[in-house]
Amino acid sequence: MILDLEKNGTQTENMAHIYMTFDFGKDEEKAQQARHKLESWKQAFRLDKKMLYKFDRKEDGTEPVAAAAPAAPAEKEKPGKKAGAKAGKASKEGKKAGPEPAKLASSSVDIKLILRLALPNHEKLMEQRLLQRFSSEEPFKIAAPKTIRETEAGYEELDSHFQELV
Repeated sequence: MILDLEKNGTQTENMAHIYMTFDFGKDEEKAQQARHKLESWKQAFRLDKKMLYKFDRKEDGTEPVAAAAPAAPAEKEKPGKKAGAKAGKASKEGKKAGPEPAKLASSSVDIKLILRLALPNHEKLMEQRLLQRFSSEEPFKIAAPKTIRETEAGYEELDSHFQELV
């Protein structure tokens, strides 16, 4: 084994990206359900860097309003060992409190979710299963899913738009 030679380069190739777009219209509640489902899948299937998503929000066909996925609520500090059970209950209640569904449903912006999958070649089966799951799961099924691969028309435009979103 020779350890003093230069490294020939990275051992991983650039992965092909697949973009999926979902148009939720003005239904903020469905968009938030989709975001929660994506976050749970990222954790369950360990897809942290392989599955990225951003929301494109446009008000009546104009410039994007809030271009990125809403940030998760700031995590509260966990109570120390000396803190009583009351402090623990208070922090759990604070985490459960979220926006009311009535406020979420009444939105004046067009909401579009852009999802980017970057799976290596040896995970083709995972890619197929995820694509099937997106087309069959509830919040995504009603949002007119559209899949765009690198070889298809419109890919470059969508890729540059995804990079622009914050």
